[in-house]
Amino acid sequence: MNSHGILLIDDHAMFRAGLSMVVAMAIPEATIYEASSVNEALLAAPDDISIVLLDIKLNGSSGLEDIVLVKRKWPDVPVLMLSSLDEPETARLALARGAAAFVSKAESADKVIKVIQQLQRGDFSRKPVATSESDRRLTPRQREVIELLHVGLSNKLIARRLDLSENTVRRHVQDILEYFQVANRAEAVFAARQQSLVG
Repeated sequence: MNSHGILLIDDHAMFRAGLSMVVAMAIPEATIYEASSVNEALLAAPDDISIVLLDIKLNGSSGLEDIVLVKRKWPDVPVLMLSSLDEPETARLALARGAAAFVSKAESADKVIKVIQQLQRGDFSRKPVATSESDRRLTPRQREVIELLHVGLSNKLIARRLDLSENTVRRHVQDILEYFQVANRAEAVFAARQQSLVG
């Protein structure tokens, strides 16, 4: 494996060029390969690369779904998921699908480089995640859910009110429980009230 080969898959040419320049400056020994889609990468990129940087939202496809194709082609190569969506739920889904790490595009170049270098060292057993401050506060959607929990609505009614699936509401409720470090909905509502997040 080429320990310095980095494959960047992103359909935004300007972002791709900018990130390539940042990586080249920070890791001058790196050989950077660019592709605008997973299909292009599968056809043109070499076998001996050390890391894949994959955009979560590609034109006409989803990076979350494409992880499977990338891992089939490069089974031992860590995938760093790049996303403009920095919600913890998105990060967890990317990691569950096989990404070795997740980085928000809102992060600084230094942080992105640190995660790349961490993965190049093979240090991805702890599932590194670099997101912005939103992973330390409730998302707007989660705040809507906690408000409706506060007034006593069930998951089914919350789903209907917010036009979501019950599974999505269930995930939001679980994330809320994790955020407050509590065991049930009543404790979450109490904690939210203590923090003046609900009336």
